Amino acid sequence: MTYTATATIDERGVLTGWSEGARQLLGHEAPAVVGRPAAELLAGSPEGAARALAGRRRWHGSVVLRHRDGRRMELRLLAHRRTPEQGAADWLVVTAVPEGPPDDGREPVAEWAFTQSPYTLAVFGTDLRLLRANRRMERALSLPEAAMRGLALPDIAPGAAGEEIGRQLRLAVASGEPTETTARLSPELGRPTVLTPLKDGSGRVRAVCLTAPRRAQDSAVRPWNQDTAARVLSRPGGTGTRGDGTDDPGRAAQELAEDTVPGLADYVAVDLLDSPRPAGHTDPGPGGMLVLRRAAVRALPGDGGRAPGAAAGEMTAYEPGSPPAECLATGSPVLYDTTDPAVAAWAESDPGAAWLRAYGTRSLMVVPLLAEGNRLGVALFGRHRRQEPFGPQELRLAEDLTARAAGALHKARGSSWSRTTTMALQRSLLPHTLPDQAALEIATRYLPAATRAGVGGDWFDVIPLSAARVALVVGDVVGHGIRASATMGRLRTAVRTLADVDLPADELLTHLDDLVLRLAADEGSGDPAAETAGGIGTTCLYAVYDPVSRRCSMARAGHPPPAVVTPDGSVRFLDVPAGPPLGLGGLPFEVFETELPEGSLLALYTDGLLEARDHDIDVALDKLFAALGRPAASLDSVCDRVLAELLSHRPDDDIALLVARTRALHEDRVASWDLESDPAIVSRARRAAAEQLTSWGLDDAAFVTEMVVSELVTNAIRYGRPPVRLRLIHQDDTLVSEVYDSSGTTPHMRRARIFDEGGRGLLLVAQLADRWGTRHDRVGKTVWAEQSLSGPGALGALGLGLGL
Repeated sequence: MTYTATATIDERGVLTGWSEGARQLLGHEAPAVVGRPAAELLAGSPEGAARALAGRRRWHGSVVLRHRDGRRMELRLLAHRRTPEQGAADWLVVTAVPEGPPDDGREPVAEWAFTQSPYTLAVFGTDLRLLRANRRMERALSLPEAAMRGLALPDIAPGAAGEEIGRQLRLAVASGEPTETTARLSPELGRPTVLTPLKDGSGRVRAVCLTAPRRAQDSAVRPWNQDTAARVLSRPGGTGTRGDGTDDPGRAAQELAEDTVPGLADYVAVDLLDSPRPAGHTDPGPGGMLVLRRAAVRALPGDGGRAPGAAAGEMTAYEPGSPPAECLATGSPVLYDTTDPAVAAWAESDPGAAWLRAYGTRSLMVVPLLAEGNRLGVALFGRHRRQEPFGPQELRLAEDLTARAAGALHKARGSSWSRTTTMALQRSLLPHTLPDQAALEIATRYLPAATRAGVGGDWFDVIPLSAARVALVVGDVVGHGIRASATMGRLRTAVRTLADVDLPADELLTHLDDLVLRLAADEGSGDPAAETAGGIGTTCLYAVYDPVSRRCSMARAGHPPPAVVTPDGSVRFLDVPAGPPLGLGGLPFEVFETELPEGSLLALYTDGLLEARDHDIDVALDKLFAALGRPAASLDSVCDRVLAELLSHRPDDDIALLVARTRALHEDRVASWDLESDPAIVSRARRAAAEQLTSWGLDDAAFVTEMVVSELVTNAIRYGRPPVRLRLIHQDDTLVSEVYDSSGTTPHMRRARIFDEGGRGLLLVAQLADRWGTRHDRVGKTVWAEQSLSGPGALGALGLGLGL
C-alpha cells in the first residue's frame, strides 16, 4: 500500500497547507507547522533548496527532512509551481510513501502493458497511482519515471487535463471497460487519450494502461531555422520590446507579427481583449460570441493584398468551442491539423476563420497571450506555403515569443493606465481654483511630463495668511508615478497645516524635512528599495508676502531660486540660500527677506522648466529672463510666453510655474497704536478703533470691531507683557484687528462656568470674527481676528453661536 504526503508553500516560503499524509510521514500536526517557514523542516541548508526552485515551474529530487522526533529522512519530492485563476502563486509539494516492502509494480502487470501497447503509455494501479511509464511518456511530461511512481495523475500533471484523465481512470477501474478522452497531457501527444483496464486471468482489473498516440506529423517535422530563432530571441528585450519608448500596446502585437512572418509562419493574426481578464473569466459577448480586437495581422508577400478577415483595429468574434475561444478558456497553446474536426467545423461556419479557407492552411497553432496571471488575447499562426506542419519545437518557440510580446503589451497597458490614474490623482491634489486674496495677482501653469516614467510630483499652492499676507509654495517630489503624486499630496497638506499656524519659512521647512524622514522610514520598513518614495530628495520653495510692509520672506530646500522682475523692467534671481533637499535631516534652512516694490513680478517654478533637451542651462536662463522681462497684457500671457520660449516639445519632466504680481496696502488702509499696559487703556483703544472706522466709512462694523478690540487688548494687558500694539488693516471687504504683546504664551479658549466673571473673551471673538488665530514672531505674539464686511453680519452669527 502507498499513501501520499502533500504540502503547499507560498512564494515567501511559508507553509500554507499540510495533509494528513504529511503528518503521518513527518509527525508534525498541521497547526504546529502551517504559517511557519518550510525551511524549518529541512535538515540541510535552505539556500540550496531556494536555488533549486529559482525560476522553475517544476522540480523533483531528493531532500533530507527532519522528523518531529529528530530523525533525518531522505525523501524524493515532486514540486509544482501553481498559478491559480485568482490569488497568489504557490508550490504544491507531493511524495508517495510506500507502506511495507517496496513494490515497483513491474511484475507481472507492467510487463503486460508494455507488450500490449506500442504507444506512449503509463500504467496505473487500481488505487490510481502510477506504477510504470515508458520513455515516450517520460519525454512527453519531462519527468523521469522515478519522480512519478506512486503519485496520482493530478499530482503528476496538475491542471484541467490531469483532473479529467484522472476521472476517466477512476471510471475505467470501476467499470472494467476502456474509456477515452480528448484531454491531452502534453502538446506532443495526439488524441484521443485511451484508458484500458488490464485484467488478470480471472478477469479482475489489476491496473489501467493509459495510451496516447504520437501526433501524426512528428516524423515529418523539420525544426524552424535555428539561426532565425536565435536572432529573434537574442534581440535586446525580445519581441515586442524594441526599446523605442512607446506606450502603444498595439506596437508589441505588430512586432510579434513582423518577427514571425515569414520566419516561423506564413500568416499571423494577433487578437486582443479590450481589457485583461483573469484566468477563468473570459466571458463571451452577446450571443455567446467571444469578441476581440485585431491588433496585428501579417501574411506572406504575394498572398494577394489585404489578408482575409478582420483588419488591424477592427473587431472580430469567435464562436464558442472554436480553437481561439478554447485557447483563451484553457490558457493553453494547441497544435492543430486543419483536418482536425474542431478546426474543420470552425473554418466552415465562422467568418473569423475565412483566412483558413482562403489560403488553404495546412497547419495551425493557437497560442494565448498571458501576462501576470491575466489573459490578454490570442495569437493565430498558420502555414499554407510550406509543406511541413508545425511541430512541438515551433509551438514552444511560439510560446516564448508570445510570452515576451504579452509582457511588453501588459507593461504598455499598465503604463498607460498608471499614467492616467496618476494624472487624475495629481489633478485632484493640485488646487482647482486660486483662493480669494488681494495681496497678489496670480497665474499658474502645470504641464505633465511626456515620458514613460509617468507623471511626477510637482506641485504649487497659494495660501492666504493672517494680516492680508499670502504664502506661495512650489515643490518637486522625487520620482514619478502614483507614489510620487501621493507623496506630493501628503506634503502639500502638511505645508497648508504648518502655514495655518503661521510658522516662519525656515521653521516650516524644518518641520517638512522631519515629515519626509518619517515617511521614508515608514515606507522603507516595508520596502527597502522604496526609500525615495517617502520623498527624500524633494525640493521646495516657501515664500510669504506682506502687502503692508511690501516685504517678502522666503526659504528653499534645494529648489531653484525664484526670479523677480521689478517695475523698471530689470530681471534677476533672488539670492535665497539654497538649503538642502528635504529628507536629509539635521541641516538648517535660512530665511531670505527682501522688499518688493508694488507691481513687482515674482516667478516660482520647478526645474523641469530649465531642463529642455535641446539647449543648455545658460540658454534656458537667458530665454527665461527675456520672456519675463517683456511687457505683457496679463499674467496668463506671461506664463504662456515663458512656456513657448523655453519648450519646443512636451517636457521630459513635469513643470509647475507660478507667476505673481505684488500689490500694496498703503498707509491710508492701515492704522496702528502703541498702548500702555494699563487696564484703563482698553476704553481708549476702543474709541480709537471706532474713530478709525468712521474715517474709513465703516461705521456699520464699529460695534463688532469695538468688542473684538476690547477683548484682545484686555487679554494682552492681563496675560501678556508690554509693549502692546493695536493694528487695524482694511483690505477690500475684510477688516483685520491685531494686538501684539511680547509674551510668547498662546491664548486658548475655555468654557467659563455660570458664575465666572471672566473666561468668555476669546469665545466671543471666535463668534464675532470669520477667522482668528495667533501668529508668533521672533519675540512675542500677535492675536488677530478677521471679519468680513460684506457678509450677513457678525451680530447675527453671534446670536446663533450663543444660542440666542
